[in-house]
Amino acid sequence: MPPQLQARLREGRLGRQGGELGGVLDFVRNEIAPHPTGNGHPAFFAWINSPPAPAGIIADLLACAINATCGMGEHALMDLERGTVRMLADLAGLPGSAGGVLTSGGSVANLLALATARTWFLTRRDSGDGPAFDRDHARLTLYFSAQAHMSVAKSAACIGLSAHRLRAVATDAHDRLDPAALRAAVSADVNAGLLPFCTVTTVGTTATGAVDPLEPVTELCRSTGMWHHVDGAWGGLGAAVPALAAHYRGVGGVDSLTVDPHKTLNVPVGCGALLVPHPEHLHTAFAHRASYLTGEPDALPWLSHATVELTRPGTRALALWATLHHLGSDGVTALMEHYLALADRLREQITAEPRLELLAGGPWPVACFRITDQNGGDPDALHARIARRVQDNGRAYLATVAVQGRTVLRACLCNYRTTTDDLDQLIHEVLRAADAECHPDA
Repeated sequence: MPPQLQARLREGRLGRQGGELGGVLDFVRNEIAPHPTGNGHPAFFAWINSPPAPAGIIADLLACAINATCGMGEHALMDLERGTVRMLADLAGLPGSAGGVLTSGGSVANLLALATARTWFLTRRDSGDGPAFDRDHARLTLYFSAQAHMSVAKSAACIGLSAHRLRAVATDAHDRLDPAALRAAVSADVNAGLLPFCTVTTVGTTATGAVDPLEPVTELCRSTGMWHHVDGAWGGLGAAVPALAAHYRGVGGVDSLTVDPHKTLNVPVGCGALLVPHPEHLHTAFAHRASYLTGEPDALPWLSHATVELTRPGTRALALWATLHHLGSDGVTALMEHYLALADRLREQITAEPRLELLAGGPWPVACFRITDQNGGDPDALHARIARRVQDNGRAYLATVAVQGRTVLRACLCNYRTTTDDLDQLIHEVLRAADAECHPDA
């Protein structure tokens, strides 16, 4: 962005007189639209930020015009949200009893899940309040893969868990949580007088696209009285894809599941979901009454009783419904298979190129790789410079990530507009940047 534009946008000075409404369009056209995140471009491979599909864009605008709040009362968008949550639960392989709530994204969904798990666990111990709460809450311990998204630890901090009660469990050679290491950690904490209350697994890790084993973790949680939450912000709908289904055995038996439609399904940003087989657990954690908010005695619980929000936008429900309506279940599967096929192609290209080495990736569509001809120096710094050079050249965009203690290049596939030509462009740009960094005098 031009520094002068940045300064203007950050100035935040409001004039005394109002401007013409048409000036809003001019402002967006000239100042905002030319400088986006970049994730709408088909050669954007950096993060799991998909572009919005047309159905969601249209629905988002319409929902803003309707301007309903999906937290209280009984109206069409409330019921539509219940229905779209049910669609997501079906796609994810959860039982028919499942429900949940739409959120702003995976971070809030994970926060709701941990808060619900805490309430469920302490209520079962008759320590949901009073001195018993203080005593037991101080001993709660949380477990998650060392590859878990940062929002898990952030959510734990938000519900008052101290860092020394968080356990980052070791992973195996394929970056999946190691059930044996989890069992050992839980056993050690129980012997120390602590209270293991929840384990978080990940399906579709951010760094490498790994899927943690679900069934053995659920078995351990059942035997020790823990809640099993699955962070599937990226990979939560993998059970709907035949090529991935084997990785999702047991998904119907977990206690909660995060899904981000604005990642996997190209819904506009601001649409995540927390899905639970037993929605009453959400109501126990979040339902609060107020004399000025009363519903019909026989009505369903308001959606605000399943989350921390009272004012909630209807854009999430309508944009998600429109996208699912446009795709159908077969289209959802085909969309994810499109990403998987592109990732397979990219990994093949990396493996076939002598100057590149594939380090990790999958089963979700991501490839982590590095340059083999490094010409001495610090390899971590080199790969950071290569990524920056590719970004600055402006024809493709990828990021770096730490894998096995090394900084490497990472490319993920989550754009429905991406083609094999864009993969060719990425490889070309990476090699071009590597040549400029490693052989500047050639």
